[in-house]
Amino acid sequence: MNLDDLLQEYGATIRRVAASYAPPGAAREDLEQDIAFAVMRAAPAFRGEAAMSTYIYRIAHNCGIDALKKRDENVVEFKHDLHRGASHNPEDSTLKNERRERLAAAIRQLPLSIRQPLVLRLEGLSYKEIAEILDLTTSNVGVRLHRAKDALKTQLGGAK
Repeated sequence: MNLDDLLQEYGATIRRVAASYAPPGAAREDLEQDIAFAVMRAAPAFRGEAAMSTYIYRIAHNCGIDALKKRDENVVEFKHDLHRGASHNPEDSTLKNERRERLAAAIRQLPLSIRQPLVLRLEGLSYKEIAEILDLTTSNVGVRLHRAKDALKTQLGGAK
């Protein structure tokens, strides 16, 4: 698979992961480019020991951590795919956007150790895939996801 194919298939994934580490604007765009460049450099070394998506998530999260270290910040932007379940009713759309932004604000406040597994789980990855990407055990992934859920409930006032 060449770089164009990788970016075609995983470009949205790269953008979402970058959004969980950098606020909108130049910092996020730079991170997206850094991730794409890292994927390009690492692709020839891919041995097929895991799924390509797992490999790319790991690269993307490592780049995100590097970006956080460079900026020395722990607050990041997280956005859901806006096309999922979009409503055609303006009132419904507004309410969904408000809830989404409230959730994104709460996620930005989570410590990185529980934010990473949560973002990956929201991407639809299994515990095993998350464990591979973050170099954790699957039981540790479960613990971190439980802590993230509890923290979000507290921050959102028990709202579901």
